[in-house]
Amino acid sequence: GRQVKIEFGDDASDPKQGVAVANQFATKKVPFVLGHFNSSVSIPASDVYGEEGIIQITPASTNPALTDKAKFGNVFRVCGRDDQQGTVAGQYLSKNFAGKKVAVIHDKTSYGKGLADETVKAMNAAGLKEAMYEGVTTGDKDFSALVSKMKSAGIDAIYFGGLHNEAGLLVRQSRDQGLKAAFLSGDGIVSKEFWSITGAAGEGVLMTFDPDPRKFPTAAKVVEQFKATGYDPEGYTLLSYSGVEVWAQAANLAKSLKKDDVAKAMKGNKFQTVIGELAFDAKGDLTVSKYVWYVWKNGEYSEM
Repeated sequence: GRQVKIEFGDDASDPKQGVAVANQFATKKVPFVLGHFNSSVSIPASDVYGEEGIIQITPASTNPALTDKAKFGNVFRVCGRDDQQGTVAGQYLSKNFAGKKVAVIHDKTSYGKGLADETVKAMNAAGLKEAMYEGVTTGDKDFSALVSKMKSAGIDAIYFGGLHNEAGLLVRQSRDQGLKAAFLSGDGIVSKEFWSITGAAGEGVLMTFDPDPRKFPTAAKVVEQFKATGYDPEGYTLLSYSGVEVWAQAANLAKSLKKDDVAKAMKGNKFQTVIGELAFDAKGDLTVSKYVWYVWKNGEYSEM
């Protein structure tokens, strides 16, 4: 029965700015924050929210440390974890590139390096050793030296842990320099911005993500409403939407906006959302999470 008032904050994908935003929200006494996107921002911000009695639900931060190390019981995610996603990627690489040379590249962030490391762990466990392991810096635009190094090493496949900006440039520059290695990545490149950077060079790139929520019967009405405004609810839109649904339902069940009351309700119930039924374990992770493979073709991505 309470009217929702929206407060916006821009963390600029920067941990320090994320903490500043978190403190701003605390000053405004918000009871719930949907965010952040980057794990490297969500992790330090979560401590502020915990201390200030704020529920945090992220639609996209997949680093295991976010919930593994949470001290206040206030952190939840409606996405999976890197150790789940990395297992899927590592097993795929070991099966499809057995005896081949695989380079693992990451962007040095909590998300990118975390995902790359989990992928390496699963790949190694399945019997495939990486031929190269390198880090790049977020914001870099020139990867020609790295591409030359991979080309000289005869790399057959590149796995990238990071976001679409660096991934897109790495793909494009690889193709420009004649490196035809397969390119695979995770949910950090789930954005049409990726194709706007790669163009035709992005053809055939593989990535892991949740099953496309736009195709869920539970999302049909909301997808129709979004598209009527000219917006395609791709990527994390519907996961974000489900985060708000979960919090609202939990607050109603708890008959309270207090952190402990809402958190208890979230961990003790199942919630009907646009992305289906959701339930959370004691850490705040989903009890069921599934990653599938997508392929980029003609500027669009679809499940394999």
